[in-house]
Amino acid sequence: MPRPSTSSTPHHPHLVRFPFRLRLRLCCSSSSSPPPPPPRRGMELARSACSKEHHNIYAGWFAVADPDGDGRVTGADATKFFAMSGLSRADLKQVWAIADTKRQGFLGFGEFVAAMQLVSLAQAGEEITQDSLKREDLSSLDPPVMEGLDELLARSKAGVKRVHPEENGAPQVQVHSANSWFSSKSAKKMQVPLTAVTSVIDGLKRLYVEKLKPLEVAYRFNDFASPLLTSSDFDAKPMVMLLGQYSTGKTTFIKHLLQTSYPGAHVGPEPTTDRFVVVMSGSDERTIPGNTIAVQADMPFTGLTTFGGAFLSKFECSQMPHPLLDHITFVDTPGVLSGEKQRTQRSYDFTGITSWFAAKCDLILLLFDPHKLDISDEFKRVIASLRGHDDKIRVVLNKADQVDTQQLMRVYGALMWSLGKVLNTPEVARVYIGSFNDKPVNESAVGPIGKDLFEKEQDDLLCDLKDIPKKACDRRVSEFVKRARAAKIHAYIIGHLKKEMPAMMGKAKAQQRLIDNLGDEFAKVQREYHLPAGDFPDVEHFKEVLGGYNIDKFEKMKPKLVQAVDDMLAYDIPELLKNFRNPYE
Repeated sequence: MPRPSTSSTPHHPHLVRFPFRLRLRLCCSSSSSPPPPPPRRGMELARSACSKEHHNIYAGWFAVADPDGDGRVTGADATKFFAMSGLSRADLKQVWAIADTKRQGFLGFGEFVAAMQLVSLAQAGEEITQDSLKREDLSSLDPPVMEGLDELLARSKAGVKRVHPEENGAPQVQVHSANSWFSSKSAKKMQVPLTAVTSVIDGLKRLYVEKLKPLEVAYRFNDFASPLLTSSDFDAKPMVMLLGQYSTGKTTFIKHLLQTSYPGAHVGPEPTTDRFVVVMSGSDERTIPGNTIAVQADMPFTGLTTFGGAFLSKFECSQMPHPLLDHITFVDTPGVLSGEKQRTQRSYDFTGITSWFAAKCDLILLLFDPHKLDISDEFKRVIASLRGHDDKIRVVLNKADQVDTQQLMRVYGALMWSLGKVLNTPEVARVYIGSFNDKPVNESAVGPIGKDLFEKEQDDLLCDLKDIPKKACDRRVSEFVKRARAAKIHAYIIGHLKKEMPAMMGKAKAQQRLIDNLGDEFAKVQREYHLPAGDFPDVEHFKEVLGGYNIDKFEKMKPKLVQAVDDMLAYDIPELLKNFRNPYE
């Protein structure tokens, strides 16, 4: 398979590769198995480059296609602009589907360039596929013929000066008004129509501030479940968290993906990573202390301040410029304790923090190695804290080349037996087998069959990683809907408990009775409002938090707030997704 040329723009922000030492399948479809590309060829996540001359041409076209100058070509903008190509609706539908690979509902400048290249190929009579953007001649491909565009360009020159869509290789998107919704004191009075937002994420921000946040604040949902969301929580890059006992290769796994070390990384047989480290993109290589990163409004970590200074002193952000980190953020965690080490209490709520990150992450990797298959008490609590995020969990049996094929078969069976006791799901957990480090596979131990198995397993895991940025927008919607349902059930619970409190005497005894019988009260709420039992929070955790509050001080049930969330789930979100689907469908 040909490899895209990147000579014209070596630091193009939309080109990302996973430089693994093994063969990487660029196509993960099970319907056919094309020959794998040569070793060390990266996995393409985004766009091919264009020449500087064509870059300038497309910049002018982008200004015409984006009339409001917000750096986004929406579906409505695209239908008008792309119509000048003279292509059929079916061809333009395929162009949009490939260009908007992340399903954001709009095209940034990089996606717009890719769309124009696809239009040019379609005009030449070539078939448009996902592999069309991997051609070597894209940088020299002439721009498409757009009838009537010259006249529009002439008019735009007399118009208002616009911000260049890309400068120094980094997209310069105009700051959108959606960010101000979170800080404005009059946010509750703002009624912005769905047609005013220019992306699915902006629509979710609007719906959160106007409809979901009032419910959360009224019934203190943030104290029981998750802190209130900020604009940075919606805009954050997809995150991957690695969990496992010490020396299972978590830090080495991240270094293997990046093909380089990152600031603050330490690798050794002893518990070297003693803190939570967020590895993310930055302009230069540096580490930022947790107390600093937790108060930065443009970072999605402000909610971690609730865990106190003891944790923040064990929290760190490692920044470095890397094309992979432009799309994915990694969370490296301290090794889970086992044996006698479990008797040593941590100075912070380890399971609570892993649960917080689990809600934010798009993928959770549980790492084991053949010599550390036991699941300690702390590891059981950590896995239990991932409740509700089962679809994000992947299991990795790392360092699998340290045992021979027969032993590996027994190790795999033992691992599945151990997981079956702690993962309370009827489905079988997906386990990837491999050796994620920069050393060659120990073929003398695993043999040629084992080596081939490792390569196939690592290819499958790479497909999961490659799909993370593409599914990020869908994941945001899914998590938002999950949060809205949890907040609605929380409101029903608090409203019910408030109603059960006496008006005058015996309030303390009544509260204690309600807390002691909280499971029964949950059942009453479930029957009264016909709610699914699986959506209710953990009883013991709810008891612990509720004990610190005076139930009589909570708000009474406000049907209007719940109805607003119901309307949002039933009408607003479907309408939002409809507005930003492929405009040619």
